[in-house]
Amino acid sequence: MKISVENLNMTYPKGKKALQDVSVQIESPGLIGILGPKGAGKSTLVKLLIGELQPTSGQVLVDDVPLPKVGKKLKESLGYLPQSFGLYDELILWQFLDYIAALKGIKNSRKVIKEVIQKTNLMEKQKVHISALSDGERQRVGIAQALMGSPELLIFDEPTATLDTEERINFRSLISQTTQRRLVLLSTHIIEDVESVCDRLIVIKQGQILFSGTPEQLIDMAYNHIVKPTLEDAYMYLIMGKEVVK
Repeated sequence: MKISVENLNMTYPKGKKALQDVSVQIESPGLIGILGPKGAGKSTLVKLLIGELQPTSGQVLVDDVPLPKVGKKLKESLGYLPQSFGLYDELILWQFLDYIAALKGIKNSRKVIKEVIQKTNLMEKQKVHISALSDGERQRVGIAQALMGSPELLIFDEPTATLDTEERINFRSLISQTTQRRLVLLSTHIIEDVESVCDRLIVIKQGQILFSGTPEQLIDMAYNHIVKPTLEDAYMYLIMGKEVVK
């Protein structure tokens, strides 16, 4: 799968410019980190990539075809965890995932549900009502539903925001194992989430792409300014600087 973003602009009805002339190309297999501070435009970009929002101008192409023409096909191959994900509190965890499996048309759902519950360390909670889960456990349910059906495209928007340190490490380990033949997008403001797993980074600030390349390229860019920079050093230098890196 190849997704091409061409001269994308997004201005919300009240006048906020969320994205400004964004162009980038991503393709599978790969684990791409969309990195930037809160309010940078990451979630807006993600929603435009899946057709949840329509751009003010510009376009998104999926395998060289305009997104509106292949939107249904894209969603059938999509596993998505938005930043705000609603759960049905009256259901137990297993029932909720069974409902999601039905929506996705997944056959042999029992096996699939068991697999994603194991992957997200929720075995002890599978018969617990969602209303009784902690914030971190609810987030792991969201991760589990995104993984169901082995989707070709996986998108996670701020997936570790409510996870504790151990759960974040588990998520990074899990996500690093999912990239074979897939395109995985990880949108976050937490650099630790991307530095050990992503093979490419897209850094965004105030609706503009400041950098697109490998973590190594981002570090190399900072060598003229910082002695032995880490990825975090290079990222912070880029975010705090004024130049846009093309």
